[in-house]
Amino acid sequence: MSDTLAQVIQQDGHLSRAVAADESGGDDSASARDDRSLLDAAAALPAQFRERISRGLDWRTVGWLGFIHLGALAAPFYFTWKGVLLAVVLGWLTGGIGICLGYHRLLTHSSFNTFRPVRWLIAFLGNLAGQGSPLMWVAQHRRHHAFSDHEGDPHSPQHGAWWSHMLWLMPTFDTKYYEALFRRYAPDLLRDPFIRLLDKTFVIWYLVTGFALFLFGYSIWDARTGCSFVVYGMFVRMVYVLHSTWFVNSASHIWGYRNYATKDNSRNLWWVGLLTYGEGWHNNHHAFQRMARHGHRWWEIDLTYWSICMMEKLGLAWNVVHSVRGAHTRRRKAARRRVAQRQR
Repeated sequence: MSDTLAQVIQQDGHLSRAVAADESGGDDSASARDDRSLLDAAAALPAQFRERISRGLDWRTVGWLGFIHLGALAAPFYFTWKGVLLAVVLGWLTGGIGICLGYHRLLTHSSFNTFRPVRWLIAFLGNLAGQGSPLMWVAQHRRHHAFSDHEGDPHSPQHGAWWSHMLWLMPTFDTKYYEALFRRYAPDLLRDPFIRLLDKTFVIWYLVTGFALFLFGYSIWDARTGCSFVVYGMFVRMVYVLHSTWFVNSASHIWGYRNYATKDNSRNLWWVGLLTYGEGWHNNHHAFQRMARHGHRWWEIDLTYWSICMMEKLGLAWNVVHSVRGAHTRRRKAARRRVAQRQR
């Protein structure tokens, strides 16, 4: 592990284990050293990412995001209340369960355990959120935690709000870079054959889903309803899930309040918390990254944590990290600090 990483990394148990497993999975081979050199050279500073845009864009990503947003423009022409309801339900399933509960709290941070088929189903739902495969998402997010708001963070708003929101996705990188990224930050997921399958077949599932939504609306109602289901169930829903999740990277590192002193600029932002089913209590999460519960004060609503608790009651989740060592002490200190500030 580099000196920079050792100085900056937050003490997330799973991330530490993942990186350690990656680096101790064999001897310090030339391949492992090449991976570290490649990642350090390609991702040391977000400013270098911005410079890469002038040398080339990842047109697959640009085209994908452009296609999603263009498709959403058809919403006024195919409006139905059935389509809106479908967008809300699928937004919760793919964004709330797939991304927030699945990609983030389960796959990235191991905040709980579940059965392998359930893990695969949740990963599949996240794969339909438009944000990339589980491998890509988890690797990038673990790297964000390792360097949050410091040298090496892929999407820090210190280099621009729009950069942290979505522009960081657009520079082009070669295959070797992504292979090195996955080996270093997601070696556990690389060992899962279903996760690798989702990475290789990412776009196919959108074609299948779009056809299924149209067929569902057409067979029960009519062709216009089928088109409405595609526009709202695919495009409008993905635009919402994409931007609400991106606000965690951008807005929740710019505005809001802090319950805990962390080495980054993470914030708790109420409206992002509501839009993202509890992910907006971002300072809490950065302070205790493995903790399944992101809302630490009574008004910090965390629907994702409630969903995990429901899974636990149903026997679908276990080893739920409801709290971590030192959390209670830090919360008490933070409360005393807030009282002292109000009395000044």
